[in-house]
Amino acid sequence: MFLHLDLDCFFASAHRIDNTKYDNIPIAVGGRSNLNIFNKIKQKRVMSNIEGAFTSSILTSNENKTFEEYFKDPDGRLRGIITTSSYEARSYGVKTAMSVSEAIRLCPTLTILPPNYPLYHELSYKLKILLEKEIPHVQQGSIDEFYGNVDGWIKEEDILEFCFNLKQKIKDDLGLPISIGIAHTKYIAKLATNHAKPFGIKYVPRQEREEFIKNMPISNFPGIGKNYEQRLFKYGIKKLGDIKDNKELFYSWKKPGIELYNRICGIDNDKIEIIDDKKSIGLGRTFDAFEDRIEIKRRINILCRHLSFIAIKNNYKPLTYSLKIRYEYGKSNKDYVNSHRMFNESVFKQMTIEIFNKIDIHPTHKIVQLNITLSNFSSQKQTTFDMFNLENDLKEENLSKSMHKLRDKFGIDIIKSANEM
Repeated sequence: MFLHLDLDCFFASAHRIDNTKYDNIPIAVGGRSNLNIFNKIKQKRVMSNIEGAFTSSILTSNENKTFEEYFKDPDGRLRGIITTSSYEARSYGVKTAMSVSEAIRLCPTLTILPPNYPLYHELSYKLKILLEKEIPHVQQGSIDEFYGNVDGWIKEEDILEFCFNLKQKIKDDLGLPISIGIAHTKYIAKLATNHAKPFGIKYVPRQEREEFIKNMPISNFPGIGKNYEQRLFKYGIKKLGDIKDNKELFYSWKKPGIELYNRICGIDNDKIEIIDDKKSIGLGRTFDAFEDRIEIKRRINILCRHLSFIAIKNNYKPLTYSLKIRYEYGKSNKDYVNSHRMFNESVFKQMTIEIFNKIDIHPTHKIVQLNITLSNFSSQKQTTFDMFNLENDLKEENLSKSMHKLRDKFGIDIIKSANEM
């Protein structure tokens, strides 16, 4: 028996925990590209204690910023998009990914709050700890959703009472409303959660699965995007109930088609995944088109500093450094380098700049995005280091660790290199 737990309007709900003035009114949380990482003034940043591809590792707090400070540029232009809206705001048509200006036009009384990512990550982590005490097997799917497997733990006849108590415990302990879907497979449980919202529970017994999905649009199912939807439309498949009789078609599409067919028909063998080993870490930013290569290299060095902090804090020893740049009109270029030198901030910055010099084949074009990735983690016992640079690298590694201790205590911006200023 699988559970899918999804926090209701998570970011908005987080701001309501200690602020009753936001209750029962239309509110939303907005966001914009976090470019203050490139500011030359010190910023308040913290490390996240949750991991996953769905989350950033280094978080900036905006809790004390006003609407004008966060969403308005110096020229008065309103920037940003809606990341979460309350149900009161949704009744006006305010949606995720909508521009802030359009949201205000639809709902003039809307209160839009700057994001407080440290708060969201702290609450997400607390929820994970709570769930791990209540459920034997827990998998985090995103910052605000979790899967649980209660086979052999809770009897089927007791599952509704268990979920009701769990839902209420989360509300009492964390102040967060959550909805729960229950089914015999992960994907049907996730589908059920949409019918549980807000702050409800939806149980789909095995014998009722077919009737439950019969008239649902295929776009409702997790994993069916616009392209797949249009592909299925060509075969006259518009409802999830149409899929059962098209097994031969789906199986002809090999593994992706087979997996999708089995998941929709409730016969998938997906398990709760506990991922302990991280394969890579990355950091990137999108910004207004910029041509000055000196400034671009300064930003690369800043991203490298932050990634170095994450790597050292988690004792990662990456051997592969990757950089991707994107130009103003969609063109992009990327490359990587495999290093056999001991990881340290200085060498990492140097090699990443060398990659940039190599891949920046349009030096007069403006750049709008930088993404840097560290991967191929290894232990020092498994690695043959460059003996010609070993003595210097040992010194640089010790220096990196010393700087890390200071940054860990006083903030990531406490020590910067000259090429970042």
